Amino acid sequence: MKRPTNRRLTLLGAAVVVLGAAGGGAALAAGGDDDATDTPITGSALERAEAAALAHTGGGEVTGTEVGDEESLYEVEVTLDDGSQVDVQLDAGFEVVGSERDGADEE
Repeated sequence: MKRPTNRRLTLLGAAVVVLGAAGGGAALAAGGDDDATDTPITGSALERAEAAALAHTGGGEVTGTEVGDEESLYEVEVTLDDGSQVDVQLDAGFEVVGSERDGADEE
């Protein structure tokens, strides 16, 4: 049986490093933004969540929803007339428990 040379070991090691880095990058990309795995609000809960969020923001257009957000039971994204966005956090009773505007601190 032939023993691997230093050159073969070096190439093998380099291949392992490249594949590991590629896999790590894919893991970071997959975990960076979870929009693809968000569960939208549906049915009568959607109607109630939209109404509560729009009442809180004073208008705008609902552009996204999520059940089981890390900050609350429901999250409703509202785009205001000026183009800014507000994420409104709602509890199980559709009461506002927080909101955040365009990356600003919680209101």
